[in-house]
Amino acid sequence: MDPRNPYSGSRVAVFGLARSGLSAARWLAAAGAEVLAWDDDAGRRAAIASLPVRAVAPDPGGWAGIEALVLSPGVPLSHPQPHPVVALARRLGARVIGDIEVFATAFPAARVVGITGTNGKSTTTALIGHLLRAAGRPVAVGGNLGTPVLDLPGLPRNGTHVLELSSFQLDLTTSLKPAVAVWLNLTPDHLDRHGDLAGYVAAKRRLLDMAPPEATLVIGIDDPASLAQVTALQAAGREVLPVAVGRAIEHGIHAIDGRLYRQETLLADLNGIRSLRGAHNWQNAAAAVAAGLALGLGRDELRAGLPSFAGLPHRMEQVGLIDGIAFVNDSKATNAEAAARALASFGSIYWIAGGLPKTGGIGALTHYFPRVRQAFLIGQAAPEFARTLAGRVRCQQSGDLATALHQAYAAARADGAPEPVVLLSPACASFDQFANYEARGDRFRELVAAMTGGPVSREAVRC
Repeated sequence: MDPRNPYSGSRVAVFGLARSGLSAARWLAAAGAEVLAWDDDAGRRAAIASLPVRAVAPDPGGWAGIEALVLSPGVPLSHPQPHPVVALARRLGARVIGDIEVFATAFPAARVVGITGTNGKSTTTALIGHLLRAAGRPVAVGGNLGTPVLDLPGLPRNGTHVLELSSFQLDLTTSLKPAVAVWLNLTPDHLDRHGDLAGYVAAKRRLLDMAPPEATLVIGIDDPASLAQVTALQAAGREVLPVAVGRAIEHGIHAIDGRLYRQETLLADLNGIRSLRGAHNWQNAAAAVAAGLALGLGRDELRAGLPSFAGLPHRMEQVGLIDGIAFVNDSKATNAEAAARALASFGSIYWIAGGLPKTGGIGALTHYFPRVRQAFLIGQAAPEFARTLAGRVRCQQSGDLATALHQAYAAARADGAPEPVVLLSPACASFDQFANYEARGDRFRELVAAMTGGPVSREAVRC
């Protein structure tokens, strides 16, 4: 991606030098900005040693004259309270932005598909990119998924940037003009960072509000908060392409029994595509197909592209089959809503759940408990989850992932249930035991690969 010059000669601070922050510092320096960068982690600061970037700690003297602060999305902007660096930037009169905003102001003519929602963003983002690529269209995929936006390769004028956008990123963005805006769903999440549900909705809503009048708005309507957005937008005269699962709708795309329709026209059949198994993936696919149609893909191109989609790691990813027992890595399920989608997709489940609990726990999952043969609980959430499951599902407080996996395997072998699945779908964050959900899923995959086929007896606390 060739740097443009809206930042040439500007003094810009970058705070947080993980993936997106380091990318922004590197891009801004190449674009001719004077870049002051900082991270409290000395190891991350070392990553800028080879760049024309100065490591300057945030203080009024060192940061005097900055025009913008590019903030890592992991740094609190407003809740539970603004990070001190945010307050400093505001005192200095600087804009507080993120790398998506840098991209939007540097490349205002870029064609962008923006995808947001509580669950399914990454799969939908990857699927839209896959469908465009399979049809021979120039495409770059990134943002919150994979490659930071400022590291994406250059595209011809007819190319499309497909960007996953988190609520944290949207909070730092004001200038993006998506040609297609995709809102999948919304359930409470990240309330510690947005203050309350209204704050979380407002952050997500920014994607729709930034979309120009000619943009296509693709919105899932299967939850009340999302349906409310459609109602408000239509009342304001905006055109919306709704997406629904399990029922027919007059306008938009709907999925019934794994088949996608526009009104009565069959667009695609997802049955037999393992990477798109389950009602939640039907929603993802319906939204991706709607975006594809808006971008000019034909029905035959969409049908041809869907079967070759491989899916993403840590999202209902089958990582092994031992003695007829499937091992499924759904580590990305960091809340109950995401775990529900996996639980709805299988029977005879040996469920590994737990980690750092989120508000509400797993109380909303009682509808799926009959599918669970036994649960194996890990991390800080184990006692809380055990209380919820008591009298409903057999469970063990396994403690750690290795113990839970071996106990689940032993139980599945002993039960002899049809089509057993050892499912890691934690309904929790990972930070009590792992660096992130990827590390948790990678560990699960490694443990499955190392299994020799024999059950391992482990001590456990019964619940």
